[in-house]
Amino acid sequence: MCELLGMSANVPTDIHFSFTGLMQRGGRTGPHKDGWGIAFYEGRGLRLFQDPVASCESEVAKMVQCYLIKSHVVIGHIRHANVGKVALVNTHPFVRELWGQHWCFAHNGQLGDFAPVRGFYQPVGDTDSEAAFCDLLNRIRGDFPERVAAEDLIPHLLDACAGYRAKGVFNCLLSNGEWLFSFCSTKLAQITRRAPFGPAQLKDAELTVDFEAETTPNDVVTVLATEPLTDNEQWDVHRSGEWTLWRLGECVARGQVA
Repeated sequence: MCELLGMSANVPTDIHFSFTGLMQRGGRTGPHKDGWGIAFYEGRGLRLFQDPVASCESEVAKMVQCYLIKSHVVIGHIRHANVGKVALVNTHPFVRELWGQHWCFAHNGQLGDFAPVRGFYQPVGDTDSEAAFCDLLNRIRGDFPERVAAEDLIPHLLDACAGYRAKGVFNCLLSNGEWLFSFCSTKLAQITRRAPFGPAQLKDAELTVDFEAETTPNDVVTVLATEPLTDNEQWDVHRSGEWTLWRLGECVARGQVA
C-alpha cells in the first residue's frame, strides 16, 4: 500500500516538517520505495515534484526539503507499487485541467476488475489510480460542463468513491486549489493545529518543531496522512467510508458513506 499526505491551511504554510517524516517511510522506516511526489498550490499555479526512486534516497526530495515552499493546499504521496511498473509516469500525484483549474489527485489502495469507460480524460500511465482519477473527472465534466461549488460536487464525488471502494481499497485526496477533499476506505488520520500551539515530534525522524515559535495565533493548519506522523499529538483517525471537505484549514463538510 502507498501513503498519503495532505495539508489545508488558512495562511501560506510550508509542510517541511510533515514532508520530512513522510519521506523516511519511503524506503527507510517503511516499504514505500517505488517513487514519491508532492504538489503545492500557489494561487492558480501548481508546483509538482516527482521522482520514481525511494524518497529517502531521492536528491529531488532533499531539494524540496530545503526549499520551503508555502502553500494553502498540498497533496503528497509515497508509492508501494502494486499495479503498474515503477516509473515516473506512474508516480502520484496526478494532475489534469478542469474548468481552467489544476486538479490534483493521489490514491492509496488497489482496485480489482476495474475498467472504466474511456472518455475525454485518459491515463498516461498504467495504474488503477490514474484510471480512477480520469474516470472521476470524466464524470464531473459530463455532469457539470461549467464550474460549480464544491458543496454541489459532494454527492457526485461520494457516488464515485463508493463505486471505487466496492472494487477494492480507495483512500484518496483530491483538490482544485480552493479546497481539499478526502475519502477514507481503510486508513486516514488528521490533525488540526491552532492556538495554543505546542511542540511536535516526528515518529520517523529525530525532528521536533515548536509550532508556537513558527506561527501566529490566527493560523489554522490541518494535516492528513495515512498514518499519524507525530507521536506526541492526538490525531483523529477516520472511519471506513468517512469523507471530509477542507477549506483554509477548517473542515467545512464531513460525513460517512455506509
